[in-house]
Amino acid sequence: MRRFALILAVWPGFLAAEEFRTLTGDEILDALTGQKLDYRDGVWQTFDEPMLTQYYSGRPSAGRWAVREDRYCSVWPPSDLWACYDVQKKGDVIRFVDDSGGTTDGTYAE
Repeated sequence: MRRFALILAVWPGFLAAEEFRTLTGDEILDALTGQKLDYRDGVWQTFDEPMLTQYYSGRPSAGRWAVREDRYCSVWPPSDLWACYDVQKKGDVIRFVDDSGGTTDGTYAE
């Protein structure tokens, strides 16, 4: 019985560790700066320290990124409109969540 109680006591913490956690602004900077995310099928994105981002999906695209009010924001010329996303993390997976609840997951690349 004691062993069963221990399992139940540990189980909720185990489940919580497996869920995505929303990041704060500083955590977004730490999670993305200097990193490359792999979105699968040859699609990837880098996040450089001078707040430049490169996105590749068959051809390269360059933009800028920033953290505003605990959200990741990016702009892709020639547009001057910034799009912002909540950022969540689970292990090596970074999830971007748009305003309508749509998600894009990327995994840290080697």
